[in-house]
Amino acid sequence: MLALIAGLIATPLVAAPEARVREGRLLGTEIAGPRPVNGFFGIPYAAPPVGALRWAAPRTAARWEGVRPAQQFGARCMQQPLFADMLFRSPGASEDCLFLNIWTPADAKPGSRLPVLFYIHGGGAVAGDGSEKRYDGAAMARQDMVVVTINYRLGVFGFLATPELAAETRKGSAGNYGLLDQAAALDWVARNIARFGGDPRRVTIAGESAGSMSVSALIVSPRAKGKFAAAIGESGGVFPPSFHPLPLAAAEAEGSAFAHDLGADTLAALRALPAEGLLAAQGVKKRGAAFIIDGDMLPESPLDAYRAGRAARVPLLLGTNSQENAAAAILGDAAPTLANYRIALASLFGDQADAVAALYPAGSDAEVPAAATALASDRFLAASTWRWFDLHRRTGAPTYYYAYTHVRPAPLPPLPPEQARPLGAVHSAEIEYALGNLDENPVYAWTPEDRAVSRTMQGYFTRFIQTGDPNGPGLPSWARAPKSEGPILRQTIDVTSAATPFAAQARYEAALPLLDQAAPRR
Repeated sequence: MLALIAGLIATPLVAAPEARVREGRLLGTEIAGPRPVNGFFGIPYAAPPVGALRWAAPRTAARWEGVRPAQQFGARCMQQPLFADMLFRSPGASEDCLFLNIWTPADAKPGSRLPVLFYIHGGGAVAGDGSEKRYDGAAMARQDMVVVTINYRLGVFGFLATPELAAETRKGSAGNYGLLDQAAALDWVARNIARFGGDPRRVTIAGESAGSMSVSALIVSPRAKGKFAAAIGESGGVFPPSFHPLPLAAAEAEGSAFAHDLGADTLAALRALPAEGLLAAQGVKKRGAAFIIDGDMLPESPLDAYRAGRAARVPLLLGTNSQENAAAAILGDAAPTLANYRIALASLFGDQADAVAALYPAGSDAEVPAAATALASDRFLAASTWRWFDLHRRTGAPTYYYAYTHVRPAPLPPLPPEQARPLGAVHSAEIEYALGNLDENPVYAWTPEDRAVSRTMQGYFTRFIQTGDPNGPGLPSWARAPKSEGPILRQTIDVTSAATPFAAQARYEAALPLLDQAAPRR
């Protein structure tokens, strides 16, 4: 017993890390590993958007007395359970959800001036949060950086406009509350991240899917100007052919119709509705989220901003996966036959069906799955991401384009086996690889090949966040995109990664107007 007591006395106690921000003191937690990391979770970066602040621009978070525990994630924003691959660590959903999370090397000090990764989650702007395991920041923080993930308002809570909401604001704007939240979180980082060892002048904004689309909006928004030094976009951009921000008048008409259907014809009545009722109505109406040309967060579309030379000229790394969407998005429930493929093209593209078939050819039933998958992927977001890439490289800013092609393993039991192996890397499959988080996802039996791919992709992201260039020791060379027109190289990321000729470049350039003509409009 005496020996046990002596041993306990001799074992040093590790004090929980603390940090002081503008609003008060925070008590974090130390995360063990090959290099210890300090985590600070559930930090409010803005006032709760409830009551009169529902559908209002975010306000400054209140100060607190004493030490605020920051060892648990805050609530995620209001959402329905839409995506099975979202593994949350947040306690539940709430309107009071404007929290961010920070991971920093345990040996980082105020003034360390480490680069900062500011990561925006995906989920169609209707689901997701910064607590998801695949976005965990510890692995990236061990690469000498500070990592921030955020929550932002979603769905009807984050993207609703009405004439009354617009009348409340000085600029007559409404609707982009989720994007305004992201800008407010960037403001918080600028004020406070040095306290965690980060450099506010070396912030890289990044995101996947809706998070990537958010990055494409921030890169042209006056609200975010000067608040970041580089950007990463994984699978998504608010550009034609797939994504057109909604004009404010159209957004107001949609919002007014939604409110009227709820029997809330005044803003006061709308704000008095229970959050759960609004969420249920969103589900019944199958209402998504659209970014809005509101005259404030987005004075113009990202496409017009680029054409006018108003996009931030910062280093940009972006790309897409080899199967962003499945053939069923074109064929529906029909069998993948040549006859059914032709019928689907005629239904989707009308008198342009033959032109589309020439760009996505299938000469036999066996060739239909690959052709339909390529068309579905381009139509969903691959072509829009290409357009963002093409616009940005022409600014002369360093631009790096990738194709992620590694197919992850089949899911482990008790999950049901896949009905068919995907033809490529599916949408969102790259996240765990890029952020070094394979072990955070227990669904798959990761192989040595998976870990090799992750080392490469995480290495590229790390070097880009640190230097604005993904190239570095031990990594296959990645060619910077030229500013001029002509053939480009695209970095294929797989077990073997290399700069390869972009065979689909001519197809994209020819397909953009055809896909845009057939793109659904809200």
